[in-house]
Amino acid sequence: MLLNDVLEKYGYDFTEYAHASINRRVNHLFQTDRFPSFAEFRYRIISDAGYALRFVEEITVNVTEMFRDPQFYYALRQQVLPVLATYPLIRIWHAGCSTGEEVYSFAILLKEAGLLHKSVIYATDINTSVLEKGRTGIFPLSQMQQYSRNYMEAGGLQDFSSYYTANYEYAKFRQDLGGKIIFSPHNLVTDGSFNEFQLIICRNVLIYFNKTLQDKVLRLFCDSLEPLGFLALGSKESLNFTSVSGQFRQLDGREKIWRKHHL
Repeated sequence: MLLNDVLEKYGYDFTEYAHASINRRVNHLFQTDRFPSFAEFRYRIISDAGYALRFVEEITVNVTEMFRDPQFYYALRQQVLPVLATYPLIRIWHAGCSTGEEVYSFAILLKEAGLLHKSVIYATDINTSVLEKGRTGIFPLSQMQQYSRNYMEAGGLQDFSSYYTANYEYAKFRQDLGGKIIFSPHNLVTDGSFNEFQLIICRNVLIYFNKTLQDKVLRLFCDSLEPLGFLALGSKESLNFTSVSGQFRQLDGREKIWRKHHL
């Protein structure tokens, strides 16, 4: 009932998210904010738009880091970027981008391949507050040592610190990277396609959806990709046994990167 209320009042559809995951998150918020009853919790969400936003932020998972799974980025560098280089304009969609660390990671790959100047990355998420963080290009300085290690394992070509300026406890990434990223709200559950892309990256989002919703989102991605475009998913996600599996072939190697067939 609560999820239906949120859908009707605010337009956020969580009804087809995986039940175990969403129940865990709803209960965590209910307990953290110490409501005396679930009825009062539900009433607060429906009557207070500000608190409803907190609910959305708690439900949508925001776990990310730069060059997360370095071998994935190495595979993009070796197998995908040389193909993207053949296009006059490169359009990339990073869906479920969270606070943007992985979007900036890919912008760095494009920069090192000499492709950033002719690229545009659309970075989308259902959660507007994480998009605001991504838009700033400012991340905790305490994370940079780990991110630098990831970057080197991903085949990094420069000194990682050359991509940001350190200021007190934060690192601000260079404007030439952020200038090619368009952060914009998009709801994978309810919103449609908005462009045709050569690469769509959506990592560790589908695992929170049930099978029906996974298929719906994968069809959206398929419709949004050019023929011979690439789709990159998270390490625990797959196109196997989905409604679009026949329209893609997986690239060589262990990474979850597929290429759409030519129609």
